[in-house]
Amino acid sequence: MSDTPSSPVPPTLPPTVPLSLPSGRFSSREDFRQMVRDALATAVRDGWQEIVISDANFHDWPLGERSVAELLQEWAHGSRRFTMLAGNFDDVIRRHARFVRWRGTWDHIITCRRSASADPLDIPSVLWSPHWVMHRLDPERSVGVTGPEPDRRVLLRETLNEWLRGKSTPGFPASTLGL
Repeated sequence: MSDTPSSPVPPTLPPTVPLSLPSGRFSSREDFRQMVRDALATAVRDGWQEIVISDANFHDWPLGERSVAELLQEWAHGSRRFTMLAGNFDDVIRRHARFVRWRGTWDHIITCRRSASADPLDIPSVLWSPHWVMHRLDPERSVGVTGPEPDRRVLLRETLNEWLRGKSTPGFPASTLGL
């Protein structure tokens, strides 16, 4: 037995980080949520420079989980870009307090856009990276497709760019302080 006090272990990637992210269809809310976690863990491990997430309200996303906040914290160091598109951010603020705190800390790498007048069913539900994408084709039933195929990534990026540049305005400020 040692007399040395134990020191806290620094956060590391979960032991279940997949060697590669799935490609193909998914059809459940839990599969979707687990793929978000796995994608963020992979982003940390592989050093993705950019992540774009888009959803009408992020209600189903695991953004408020401690493990997700820790992964985002690890990922954010370095030259990174995080873009978020929503119809509105009310659910994010109400349901994902850890994410809201992380967003305030890392405001300098985060762009948040909203499209308040859009039909929520029209806003793409996507996690995009230059390496892999996840697209919920039916957010109500959490049915979608994933994959690293270049055609899929380019098409989704073009769709997201249309929303980010032409169909949205700045939203979800890091602070609500007035002047």
